[in-house]
Amino acid sequence: MITQMIFRALDRKAIWLVAIIVAIAIAVPALNLLVPPGSFGHVPGYAVTLFGKYLCYAMLALALDLVWGYVGILSLGHGAFFAIGGYAMGMYLMRQIGARGVYANPVLPDFMVFLNYKELPWYWLGFDMFWFAMVMVIVVPGILAFVFGYLAFRSRVTGVYLSIITQAMTFALLLAFFRNDFGFGGNNGLTDFKDILGFNIQAAETRTTLFALSALFLALFVFLCSMIVNSKLGKVMVAVRDGESRTRFLGWRPENVKLFAFTVSAVMAGIAGALYVPQVGIINPGEFAPENSIEAVIWVAVGGRGTIIGPIIGAVLVNFGKTMFTSALPEYWLFALGGLFVFVTLFLPKGIVGLIGQIRTGTTKRNSSKLDRQGVEAKAGETPAMTTRPNPEPAE
Repeated sequence: MITQMIFRALDRKAIWLVAIIVAIAIAVPALNLLVPPGSFGHVPGYAVTLFGKYLCYAMLALALDLVWGYVGILSLGHGAFFAIGGYAMGMYLMRQIGARGVYANPVLPDFMVFLNYKELPWYWLGFDMFWFAMVMVIVVPGILAFVFGYLAFRSRVTGVYLSIITQAMTFALLLAFFRNDFGFGGNNGLTDFKDILGFNIQAAETRTTLFALSALFLALFVFLCSMIVNSKLGKVMVAVRDGESRTRFLGWRPENVKLFAFTVSAVMAGIAGALYVPQVGIINPGEFAPENSIEAVIWVAVGGRGTIIGPIIGAVLVNFGKTMFTSALPEYWLFALGGLFVFVTLFLPKGIVGLIGQIRTGTTKRNSSKLDRQGVEAKAGETPAMTTRPNPEPAE
C-alpha cells in the first residue's frame, strides 16, 4: 500500500521539481565553497543566506497551499506556526551560548539575567538537547493546529469567519510574546546565537549546510504534498474544497479531512521556521505579525494555488522582488505588494502557473485547429481519380 502511494506521488512534474531542488542543494554550496571569491560562478556568502531564506518561505507557502489550494481553508495565521517553530529552534540556540553570553551565566540567557530571573522557567528545560528541540519544532505547532482546528472545524466555522479567527490567533500570540514576563525575550526576541551542534553558526560551511538542509526539506515537502494530493485522500480534500455539503452527504467527514490537512500544514510551517532562524540569526514577536501571514497568502496566489510548484515560484519571485524593491524604494513596498495582490486577483486568478497552462492549452488548440483545417483543405483538393480505387485488370 505504501509503495503504491509512493509511485502515485512520483508523477512527472513532482520528479522534475524534486530533481531541480536537489540539484540546487548541491550546486549552490559547491559554488560557494569550491569556486574562489571573485571568480565567475562564485556564490557569495550573503547570497547563500538570502537564498536559504527564500527556500524557507517556499516551504511556508507550500504548507499554506496544502490547506488553501486543496481544501479551501484560507488561513491568515500560518505565520504563527512558522514563528513557533522558529522560537523552538531559537531556544535551543540560546541554551548553547552558555557562559559566553554578556553576563556569563552558564544556564540563564542574557535577557533573563537582565530581567532578574532567578531560575530557568520549566518550559525551557530540555532545550539544551538538540533532539528535544527538534521534537518541539514538530509537536508544538502540530498540537496548536490540532486543538485550534478541532474546535473550529467541529463547530463548522468556514469561509471568512475562519480566516478572521486564524488571524486573531496569530495576533494574540504576537501580544503574548511581546511581554517580557512571558519568558521569550519580549520585544527583542532571541538572538546573538553562537553555534549549532558545536559548529560556528557564522562559518561558511555551516551556512551552506543550512542552505542544503532547507533545499532538501523543501524537496521532501514537495514529495509529501504530491503523495497526499494524488492519493484518495487528496481527491476527498478537493471534494471538500469544491462542495463541502455534498461531500458530507456522500458519507465523508469533512472536519476530519480539514483537521488532517491543517495539522500537517502546521508541522511543515514549524519546520520551515526552525530552518529559518539559524540562517537569519534572530527570532522575535514580529514574526507573528498578521501581515506576514497575509504575505504568504500573496505568495501562493501569485504562483498559483492548488498546484505544487506554484507556491514555490510565488514565494521566490515575490521575495526576490521585495529584496530589490525595498533597496530602491523601501517606503513604497507595501503599496506595491497590495497592488500585486489586486492585479493577480483581477487578471491572474490562477496565478503564474495557471497563466502558463492557459498559454500552453491555447497553443495546443490553435495547432490542433490548424491541423484540422489543413486536413479539410487537403480532402477538398483531391480529384475523383485520386479518391476512387482503380479496378483491377482482368486476369488472362
